[in-house]
Amino acid sequence: MKYLPILAMTVAISACAAPMSPGVSQVGTSQQPPKVVAQCIAQKWADKSQQQVVSQDTLANDMASDVYVPGQQPPNGAAAVVRPNYSGPGTWVGFRAAGSAGSDATGDIQACL
Repeated sequence: MKYLPILAMTVAISACAAPMSPGVSQVGTSQQPPKVVAQCIAQKWADKSQQQVVSQDTLANDMASDVYVPGQQPPNGAAAVVRPNYSGPGTWVGFRAAGSAGSDATGDIQACL
């Protein structure tokens, strides 16, 4: 019974460290806050495409966002997945592809890291 708290803590940490949902590949990390990184990605894509970019907060206070590639729509479109870094301060960024959308999107994302 004395090992139950240790087991519970291990399961909780494992859940937090687990990779994002299938189809999301890591692009990189940044020392900037998630809000700044998400805004940079959205601005780059909007300027480049001259189209509206949809950004959807997934955690309160802009702590996590999905920034959709121009022309893509929530919830399943191609998007930059911006989350607080799993280990330490900063931001973790991944990319969820949908079809051929966003073939050069990761380069734009990396420019914001």
